Amino acid sequence: MDRMTLGTAAGPTASPSGPTGQDAGLDGQSAAVALPPRSVRVEQAEAAAGRLRTAAVEAVAVTWVDNAGITRVKAVPLGGLVHAAQWGVGAAPCFDAILADDGFATGPGVGGPIGDLRLYPDLTRVVPLAAQPGWAWTPGDRYTQDGSPHPGCQRLFARRMEAAAAERGLTLKAGIEVEWVVALAGGPQDEPQYPTHGPAYGMHRLTDLSDYLREVLRALGEQGLTVLQIHPEYSPGQFEVSVAPEGPVCAADTSVLVRHTVRAVSARHGLRVSFAPVVEPDTVGNGGHLHLSLWRDGRNLGHGGSGPHGLTAEAEGFLAGVLDALPELLVLGCSSPAGYLRLVPSHWAGAYQCWGLENREAALRLVTGSTGERAAAANAEVKCFDASANPYLAVGAVLAAGLAGLDQHRSLPPEFTGDPAAAEPGTVPRLPAGPAQALAAYERSTVLREALGGPLYEAVLAVRRAEDEQYAAATPEQLVAATRWRY
Repeated sequence: MDRMTLGTAAGPTASPSGPTGQDAGLDGQSAAVALPPRSVRVEQAEAAAGRLRTAAVEAVAVTWVDNAGITRVKAVPLGGLVHAAQWGVGAAPCFDAILADDGFATGPGVGGPIGDLRLYPDLTRVVPLAAQPGWAWTPGDRYTQDGSPHPGCQRLFARRMEAAAAERGLTLKAGIEVEWVVALAGGPQDEPQYPTHGPAYGMHRLTDLSDYLREVLRALGEQGLTVLQIHPEYSPGQFEVSVAPEGPVCAADTSVLVRHTVRAVSARHGLRVSFAPVVEPDTVGNGGHLHLSLWRDGRNLGHGGSGPHGLTAEAEGFLAGVLDALPELLVLGCSSPAGYLRLVPSHWAGAYQCWGLENREAALRLVTGSTGERAAAANAEVKCFDASANPYLAVGAVLAAGLAGLDQHRSLPPEFTGDPAAAEPGTVPRLPAGPAQALAAYERSTVLREALGGPLYEAVLAVRRAEDEQYAAATPEQLVAATRWRY
């Protein structure tokens, strides 16, 4: 079962007209998030429904990811897909303020119980789910009832930022590593019991769970994804899978699909899975490292330039913008307060605001690739992000920060080699060690405020403040126990 691509890979087919054919003359970013005309949506839905019916699909899960990093869903029977494409599915605006534990934040401009939005399935990404027979999945975009883009929609934000890069003649390739811990099934308060033990990265673990991992690979492949590698990771029961890079929005979509697939395969094997930043205190947690490369006219701008390690001036400016903004970017890339238990020195988590070639302790790791593949493989890795992040917010915010650095013609500071934790104190700035410090940086950021727009910026702020207050007095053990099975 291959991914069904009925339009462009980046989202619904862009159109200069709104949902009923009006509103001509939109600029590039607005056109990128405008609903296609209703006739186009119906045509896409009918074609998708025909193919899904052939694949014995009976229902379609339409997902979005909230500001706490939790994937939410509305599902429709296959016979209702055309109606959903025409009119959307109801989605209350209060979900902009929902917390990871299903409580709600409050604050100025944060959506309450009044009103409604419409969740529209992106039929260019619909795919039958290999580990859930009879089901298909697709990401959704949220619009108002009159068909205007909802300013709090995280996926539309990422699409706007991708369009902003395109307006500069730039494209990006991105990929988000997915790490998880697999455990034996148990209750919601149970400590994890692992189905495999053995050394980090050990063949022992792969052997113990070879049938399980083979099914993960098979399911991802049947869903049209290209897996680059899968392997045991450092912590007990921990694994990682990487897939081929795509455009930024597609990469965020894929990370949602990969995590959902891993969870579904785990359930079929009687296992439970956690993508939480930390599953046990004082252990290496689950990262959500973002890899990205900047391209112009088919050329990788991270290679062949006169800057550090072959960076072009554009790539260097972009990465300098990202590096400078990392403290505030943590609010979007490290959503859970538990993420700061992962973000500690000498754990390959990227706890210091520095960059370096193949330096796994730097928050921004430059990867050139092998000599013969550098023109295609050169990229940068944002290591300080974890798996609690909303991937659309993460990729969109990194794009915003990078484009700001590019526009300002910024340069990278001197490279740091070695472990920054071993450097003279004060030599290398430490990234925020807790949510309060990151929130202070976020509130000072004009780049993120302008890129996100007021409603989304304020909703994120309200959710982060609420969760910071919620767990301010918790011990590490209590914080981990409260968040372990929510991601």
